[in-house]
Amino acid sequence: MRKIISIIAGLLACFFSICDLQAQAEQEHSIAVSPMRKLQMAQFAIANLYVDQADEHKLVEKAIISMLGELDPHSTYSNAEEVKKMNEPLQGNFDGIGIQFNMAEDTLFVIQPVSGGPSEKVGILAGDRIVMVNDTLIAGVKMSTDDVMARLKGPKGTKVSVKVLRRGVDELLSFVIIRDKIPVYSLDASYMATSKIGYIKINRFGATTHDEFMEALASLKGQGMQDLILDLQGNGGGYLNAAIDIANEFLRQGELIVYTEGRRSPRREFLAKGNGRHQHGRLVVLVDEFSASASEIVAGAVQDWDRGMVVGRRTFGKGLVQRPIDLPDGSMIRLTVARYYTPAGRCIQKPYESIEQYNADLIERYNRGEMLSADSIHFPDSLKFKTHQLGRTVYGGGGIMPDCFVPVDTTRYTKYHSQLVNKGVLLKVHYQLIDNYRQKWLEEYDDYDHFYRRFELSEEMLAMLVKEGEKAGITFHEDQYKKSAPLLKLQLKALVARDLWDMNEYYHTINATNESVAKALELLQKAGDLFTP
Repeated sequence: MRKIISIIAGLLACFFSICDLQAQAEQEHSIAVSPMRKLQMAQFAIANLYVDQADEHKLVEKAIISMLGELDPHSTYSNAEEVKKMNEPLQGNFDGIGIQFNMAEDTLFVIQPVSGGPSEKVGILAGDRIVMVNDTLIAGVKMSTDDVMARLKGPKGTKVSVKVLRRGVDELLSFVIIRDKIPVYSLDASYMATSKIGYIKINRFGATTHDEFMEALASLKGQGMQDLILDLQGNGGGYLNAAIDIANEFLRQGELIVYTEGRRSPRREFLAKGNGRHQHGRLVVLVDEFSASASEIVAGAVQDWDRGMVVGRRTFGKGLVQRPIDLPDGSMIRLTVARYYTPAGRCIQKPYESIEQYNADLIERYNRGEMLSADSIHFPDSLKFKTHQLGRTVYGGGGIMPDCFVPVDTTRYTKYHSQLVNKGVLLKVHYQLIDNYRQKWLEEYDDYDHFYRRFELSEEMLAMLVKEGEKAGITFHEDQYKKSAPLLKLQLKALVARDLWDMNEYYHTINATNESVAKALELLQKAGDLFTP
């Protein structure tokens, strides 16, 4: 018996040895032909055997870009300079001279200096034209905006000399500006739309967004705000934590804000802390087809908990989570590792089987009438979900479908209007008006409310648009002009308000004909719950 057992044991040992050898061989074969090994061999061969000297850095960059291009629309590669430019708006500051400006007719027009910034300290004024930087002419030489910014930006504490053309002053004015940290704000505006309704517009979700929001919220509540319009139209997203912090201000403790999940990323949930400052007042969130990512997280959380009403048009549908992977030379890969899901379990990401179709999605929405009528949007039953409090039907499949649809306003837009805007004529006339009438208007309108109620552009001022348009080669069309005249008046009035006061006054003015804002006000001015018929 012992002999039989010994024979069996020997046979088993032999069998397992053969299996180990086979597994080892398969592993070695796998390593030998692994994708990474092939890539390394190709790079080695090019570097050591190719007939000419190859730019290895360029080859590696192209290989990385090509690999990521096979994945999804949001896994991307950025070189070191692109990483720096990309991070500045989200990090909340950069080093520079502190001005808001526009480039028009190859000239840098100062819209306004940043309050307390380096330019304001030395006396730069709104309406100034910066024509030289460190003895280099930047006006009238077709210099790109990036080149101009490169000359104005620089490390904190360094100096830059500029020469300025100012209306009413014959000679150029010289200033030496000491660069400093310049804040980049993610809130465009906050104001009281009515005596009880506040309005806050967020343009991106960055490192300082929550702090800015809390400051604005406290100010509005101090002015008597009870209900809030949160405007996320055109907001392409930003940091996940910023979106979570904003949503936390509206939800109750323990309520799920968003969760992420991926093949190698276990489900991760983000819950409200219960310390939000606007958990009880009514809330309307405005979105459109350009609201994406972090904006969709906030809108989805508000909608799924029936906390407020989402108004506007279906959002972009960007629900992929990117993990930044820093590379040694300062470049970076943003690799998709998971997907975002709303509290009801809806995947925010729209389909991307075809990258070409994905990139053309917004155009297709216009073509099939989705921007003009909610009836053109159809969802299969498999994409229906229920909200947590009221059991209302909401839809998945990509993007957030609003509770209240607002079509795109096409009644005042014409080809003539778009040409005046795209060729810079509107801005040029605005600068001429500010130059000619700034002091007069400041004396005439002692505050914004007075300006908002009484200010009107004269026919003579509007005639400047037609005249400057003809100089720019734009053919005058009377019927199109009449159709767009109310919009042109409003846009010029808003630009004047911005230059006489600030961005709050710009948005307060321009929102007068924003259909989504009007719908939000209509909903909030009714008594009772937003979802009560």
